[in-house]
Amino acid sequence: MSPDATGEIEVDASPEAVYALVSDPAALAGVTAEYWRHRWLGGATGPAVGERFRGSNRRGLRRWTTTVTITAADAGRRYAFNVDLGPVPISRWEYVIEPSGAGCRVTESTWDRRPPWFLPLALAATGVRDRAATNRANIAETLARVKSAVE
Repeated sequence: MSPDATGEIEVDASPEAVYALVSDPAALAGVTAEYWRHRWLGGATGPAVGERFRGSNRRGLRRWTTTVTITAADAGRRYAFNVDLGPVPISRWEYVIEPSGAGCRVTESTWDRRPPWFLPLALAATGVRDRAATNRANIAETLARVKSAVE
């Protein structure tokens, strides 16, 4: 299935440097548009498949938290996670890092996993009417900040 929003950028840094940033929830919070902090759950201390953390998000005055489960942690290549609100699936996010020239190409993608009945609740919580368009803009902003942070 194609992602609902995606973007890519060429970065003059090693794939390992990019992976270190995007796979560290604290560092990632410093470059994203909505996600701004985390707390590891269940004794987790770092990115590994199956580990979870509570993610805090904000948009203007609105605040919400989700549970994030890491689904891929291939150092220097791929980092992915699912976002849920309790039992409700929200989204899937993925960073793919590929060597390119003297640096690498970073592709960030997301898939909307929300059930249709949940959409009005999501609008009330986040204020976002068009999540795909908002995520495309957020991805462009995040990737530009990743580039700036690692170069």
